[in-house]
Amino acid sequence: MLRIGEVAERAGVAASALRYYEREGLIPRAARRGGARVYEESILDRLALIEVAKAAGFTVAEMKRLLSGFARKTPPGVRWRSLAESKLEELDRRAEEIQRMKRVLEAVTGCHCPTLEDCSSALRNEPLT
Repeated sequence: MLRIGEVAERAGVAASALRYYEREGLIPRAARRGGARVYEESILDRLALIEVAKAAGFTVAEMKRLLSGFARKTPPGVRWRSLAESKLEELDRRAEEIQRMKRVLEAVTGCHCPTLEDCSSALRNEPLT
């Protein structure tokens, strides 16, 4: 059994993150010894999965789905694929939004209007979006 501090150190996360993951249901509730949280060594594998999911930009809700939101017999590859396809679509939408924002910002950096009223008038005549 590993104490919370040892798990945090070995996994490279803060102890507060472990308590948060526990509250959110990403990791099982720790057993207690003398009032302190203790974990099985297998918790390190679960935390490695969480770190990969975080690096991929998954939300806590998406991580919950990966870890426990599928039918019990659903293979890990199917879980990852399902969530990854959704995340890729989301990222494509966000990338398009970022490109639109960049076009607007690039256009307004060339603004030479003497007043905001002139700017708004020009934008009404030639919208940037």
